[in-house]
Amino acid sequence: MSMAGPRFTYDDYKLLPEDKRYEIIEGELLMTPAPNVRHQRVLMRLANKLYMSLETERLGAVLPAPTDVVLDHETVVQPDILFVSAARQELLRFDGAVHGAPDLVVEILSPSTASRDKVVKRKLYQKYGVREMWIVDPEAQTIEVCDFSGETGKHLAKESALTSALLPGFQMPLSDIFPD
Repeated sequence: MSMAGPRFTYDDYKLLPEDKRYEIIEGELLMTPAPNVRHQRVLMRLANKLYMSLETERLGAVLPAPTDVVLDHETVVQPDILFVSAARQELLRFDGAVHGAPDLVVEILSPSTASRDKVVKRKLYQKYGVREMWIVDPEAQTIEVCDFSGETGKHLAKESALTSALLPGFQMPLSDIFPD
């Protein structure tokens, strides 16, 4: 990203008002509008299933947005959903943020952030060691599973089931995520 103005840091970020959604990507402060109802319904369905499958089994923490993920001092993002495995709970800090790369991040595309999510944030997540990213497209009713461990990703359509090598036993028909 090109920088024309001042570079923002996590220290600057913590001073921002809490009534808006912000991210810092490589020092650039970005404001994100509130997601639409369709986005939020997809988020709730998916987060609920992940919570019931993972957190109730004590496999780790499932957190929806807004949750700050501090990847470095000039990169703070808020994925729509994230999962930190039980073995890596030290990433969940007293300041309420996740410090380091979660095991899984989910980005649900919105018109205003789709390009940033699919290109910029995907590269950031891979660079900082996120193991897997799901890119959820409510309009197309598809999910792209990006396995950053070197395996090829997969594109899932509505008649498919969402599974993950990262989450053995997890399965969710896409028709449960996109019932409309």
